[in-house]
Order: sequence, then structure tokens, then C-alpha cells
Amino acid sequence: MKSLLFALLTVLPASAALAADPEVPYPSGYRHWQHVKSMVIEQGHPLFDAFGGIHHIYANASALEGYQAGKFPDGAVIVFDLLEANRADSAVTEGARKVVGVMHKDAQKYAATGGWGFEGFAGGDPSKRAVGANAATACYACHAPEKDRDYVFSRPRD
Repeated sequence: MKSLLFALLTVLPASAALAADPEVPYPSGYRHWQHVKSMVIEQGHPLFDAFGGIHHIYANASALEGYQAGKFPDGAVIVFDLLEANRADSAVTEGARKVVGVMHKDAQKYAATGGWGFEGFAGGDPSKRAVGANAATACYACHAPEKDRDYVFSRPRD
């Protein structure tokens, strides 16, 4: 019983600290969410250097509600899974994962960036944060022109 109590006392403060952490969590299981659409950014596009490749957009259930309503509720998560685009034999196929980009809606927690938390996980590795404290300049500044669409670029396919 003492060891159980000690374990709880050790874990609870860590859990409270994680709950208060402003970092965007890694979206575990996102590839089982609704696939919204795919696209390819090719050489010649202004964002090619940063985002060239194959994009697959996924949305959790709350984000799907937001796409329909035009305003996303807290808890909405949108993921863009960016992969290298390999061209061979007249086909384009997926290569290595470049980044898992995440938008996580929490109006209070991320008030400074339109209610959205932004993060990119290099290579899809949950321990390799590519954005961190630079979300306001690295992501939000680009998404700001989409304010009328709750800062979201993607639109679901019909």
C-alpha cells in the first residue's frame, strides 16, 4: 500500500505539470482520423523549400465539426503529414516523412495565436519539435490571412 501511495504522489505532480504545459501534444493515432484531402507542392511553388512534397490532411472529430461550421471548437486537431515526393517510372510515390504538422485548437491556452497551437514534429518523431516557441512567427503569421476561416487553409473535398 505504501508503494502505491508513493507511486501516486510521484506521478500526480508530473501529470499536473504536463496538463499545464502549453506545448502542442503529438497527435497519436492521427492516421486513423478522417482523411480530409491530399495535395502535392512542387518545385516552383513559393513554399516548396519549406513544404515541398506530398501532404495528407487529417482531422479529428472536433475538427470535422469545425470544417462544417466554419469555426473550430476547442479540441479540434488538424494534422498535415508531409512526405517526400519521389518521382520514378512516370509515378509519384511517398518517400520519407519530413514533418507532422499540427494545429491544436484551445482558445484560452493559445489565445496569442488565434486560439491555435502550432507544432511540427521533424520526421514524425514526437520528441523532435521543429516549431516550439517560434509558433507565432513560424506558423501563425502565415495563417493570419485566413482569420475569416478560423486560420485554416485546408477545405475538405466534396
